[in-house]
Amino acid sequence: MTMTNELPSARAFLREHFPEGGRVLCAVSGGMDSMCLLALLDTWGRRMGFVPVAAHFNHRLRGAAADRDEAFVRDCCGERGIPFAAGRGDTRALAASEGLSVEEAARKLRYAFLEETADREQCCAILTAHHADDNAETVLLNLIRGTGSAGLAGIPQVRGNIYRPFLRTGREQLAAYAAAHGIPHVEDETNELDGAARNVLRHQVLPVLRELNGRAVENISAAAGILSRESEGMERLAAGLLEQAAFAGDGVSVSCRTLLEAPPALAERAVMQMLAAAAGRRKDFTAAHMAAVLDLAGRGAGEVTLPYGLAARREGDTLSVSRRETMQRAELRLNTPLRWGDYTLTLLDRREGEGLALRGRRAGENRAVTVGPAAPGDRLTLPGARGGRSVKRLCVDRHIGLDQRGRLPAIYADGRLAAVWRLGVDAEYLPEGEPCRFIQIIKETEESST
Repeated sequence: MTMTNELPSARAFLREHFPEGGRVLCAVSGGMDSMCLLALLDTWGRRMGFVPVAAHFNHRLRGAAADRDEAFVRDCCGERGIPFAAGRGDTRALAASEGLSVEEAARKLRYAFLEETADREQCCAILTAHHADDNAETVLLNLIRGTGSAGLAGIPQVRGNIYRPFLRTGREQLAAYAAAHGIPHVEDETNELDGAARNVLRHQVLPVLRELNGRAVENISAAAGILSRESEGMERLAAGLLEQAAFAGDGVSVSCRTLLEAPPALAERAVMQMLAAAAGRRKDFTAAHMAAVLDLAGRGAGEVTLPYGLAARREGDTLSVSRRETMQRAELRLNTPLRWGDYTLTLLDRREGEGLALRGRRAGENRAVTVGPAAPGDRLTLPGARGGRSVKRLCVDRHIGLDQRGRLPAIYADGRLAAVWRLGVDAEYLPEGEPCRFIQIIKETEESST
């Protein structure tokens, strides 16, 4: 019997990128999409020279249901004779320690596992089952959050060694393929809940868009593809602007005229490339950062503070982006002012002015008090809170940006985080009355330092 739906766009994609087949790692959750991917590679794929290996990651978020999914994929692979690899990680613990959302932490753990497994299993690529509906949801999410063409380009079909054969295939096509071939799968019950923004789009927004245009998902996906190609072209043109840039160590500099004479869209991308080159990543740089750097290029000497310890500076006709001086930890001595970054701190045995009050020493205690930038993963348990939260997450909650976070004085007592300026004092170090140890903190300005 001839099947009417054999996923032609996915087959064409795989033939184009892997004309001779190869050993590939399939990310398999157990859901319909990934089970279709595994089935396609195990049937048609084997005839084309593919050797699939299945990889399943248990995020430990759904208790027995997550264990069920892992067992299901393991058993299916056993029945088909497909090599299987499983990984596990404590997603909530990583989210808490690094101040990530649960979704971000899950993705970080999952892709680290996939990369490690692909290397161990000697696979030439990682295949995921993201499809056109996923892409449309991503485009809409980025649109309502506010983004440029890079965000509206959606999910890339190829990124590094990660390939997505179904990105031009809709969920309905996959459902038809699964039904036609009797492909078993398990359902993630959380997909039916409307708590997550993506689920709201899936259940409430996309159905309305399909009523307006039956090909809404396909059209959004096609538009994302066009924007992706245009964005790649703009990136190449922006890179051309930086051909005369000077790269030294972790810094980069360019003539201000180069940026100011370019069309704004190209200049913005060139600035983003400068920031990414200096930081080693693009995440957390925003349109506001690019605008601030371009404004600096046009207005004369000055400096703009940026995330990841970077600063943009203009001297003459040269704009440079490089790392600021690293903030080191230093000991606070009684009644001795210490200049640290933008602040002057003085350890006192009494309250005086603005600052942070810590409980006094107890019998037998001789804790050194130091100031420094908060270390990655450091946590505070603030009064009234149910538990500790990372400094990063507390800063996000208070709208303290990355450019300021690393320059906030963090107070350590005998090596343990006791307080962070603008965030508060850990419950363990709250003063129990007088006397207390008080760290007076004065924010320095150009006027106060002259």
